[in-house]
Amino acid sequence: MRTPARRTPAIAPRVRAVLLVIPALVIVGIAVVGPWIAPHRVDEGVGIPYAPASSQAPAGTDHLGQDVWSHLLTGGWGLLLLATVIALLVTFLAAVIGTIAAVRPAVGDAIERCTDLLMLVPPVLAILLVMLSWPQSGAYGLVGIAVVIGTPYSARVFAAAAAGIAVSGYVEVAVASGERLWYLVFREVLPNLRHTVTTQLGLRFVEAMYLVSTAAFLQLPATLGRTNWAVMVRENGAGILLNPWAVVLPSIAIGVLAISVNLTIDALLPDDRRMRT
Repeated sequence: MRTPARRTPAIAPRVRAVLLVIPALVIVGIAVVGPWIAPHRVDEGVGIPYAPASSQAPAGTDHLGQDVWSHLLTGGWGLLLLATVIALLVTFLAAVIGTIAAVRPAVGDAIERCTDLLMLVPPVLAILLVMLSWPQSGAYGLVGIAVVIGTPYSARVFAAAAAGIAVSGYVEVAVASGERLWYLVFREVLPNLRHTVTTQLGLRFVEAMYLVSTAAFLQLPATLGRTNWAVMVRENGAGILLNPWAVVLPSIAIGVLAISVNLTIDALLPDDRRMRT
């Protein structure tokens, strides 16, 4: 007689997801609340360059003798805001484009050709070309090029996920009833792609975070300021042996946020979806 397999309680994945998201929430909290609780102004000198930790500077000083801890508290909100905006725009556009491609195969062929072309452009090269030739675009230009470059690949993922739903019975009935394309996309197909939307949103956020960090590291655009985490890594790299915290702390903030978001999304997915993703 076979013993029935023990089932994992349904609450376990949610508890695991809550535990995994705590590091991300801490980093986000630091980025949002940090500017109001920073002990020093970002342009205030508190000691000699690359000084070790002290009562005035808990994490030491940077290359200009300014407080690393204050820079860390005030340098994250711009990166997070841009990454969030990019992730939301890319996921939304990709979901709509991918679903249209699945519902209307003729349109899907044209979309596929365009996405194939855009996917060949390296993101960093595109950012350099746009930001250097049009520096006045600032953060808007960065968001625009990140959306244009990031949407095609995600759209292909949505098109593949929506292909099976597009040929299901209830969608065929809606098509036969003369429903419009937007009704088919937003009422019939996309509600059944919740897991794909969740997964892509998390992945696009991580990708956007790295992309924005790379642009900030290259000081493109300059409107991100001189105190963001990526610029901290760049400007203090020469003194990493004197005060490693000036480089390690912002690097940890970016890395922990990305890893925590990915693990949280993975924990929220059902087991079968997680294996396929």
